[in-house]
Amino acid sequence: MKQILEFIPLVLFVLAYKLKGIYFATGVLMAATVLQMAALYAIDKKLSPMHKVTLVLILVFGALTLLLRDERFIKWKPTVLYTVMALALAVALWGFKKNVLRIMLGSQLNLPEPVWHKLAIAWMAYCLFMAAINAFMVVYFTTDQWMSFKLWGYVFPLIFIVGQGMYIMKYLKDDDLKT
Repeated sequence: MKQILEFIPLVLFVLAYKLKGIYFATGVLMAATVLQMAALYAIDKKLSPMHKVTLVLILVFGALTLLLRDERFIKWKPTVLYTVMALALAVALWGFKKNVLRIMLGSQLNLPEPVWHKLAIAWMAYCLFMAAINAFMVVYFTTDQWMSFKLWGYVFPLIFIVGQGMYIMKYLKDDDLKT
């Protein structure tokens, strides 16, 4: 259920864009994200830091897009979000000696410390890749092309998550998967 909730704002954003353009779609994205976060909060009784950052960035960049009638703000939001994620992971890992992935998922997965370290670095690299590719799309392509990328660009996270799963499977035993 929660996985489906993650995609609803994006799908509504793309549909609203096709129907009435970027400014209408931005309003829809903002409203859908607020409702999405309310639903996630109702399910878990809390929001993850990532959800909080996403909500704030969508509301701030969306408001700037609508108030200034400048679509660049909403288009740059993913680049800012992914960059913040990569920096947060890096500062936590190398600055505070804390592996955020292990903190979040360690109770569910029993992995050796070097694997957690490699996963954190992989997530940093992935976030920087996604930030860079979004920036490239914003700078060199039209809004229509960027919107198509937003929809079809979800192949990147799917490939990354499947690859990550394949990587960690060799380190897991049946009794290592905790429920």
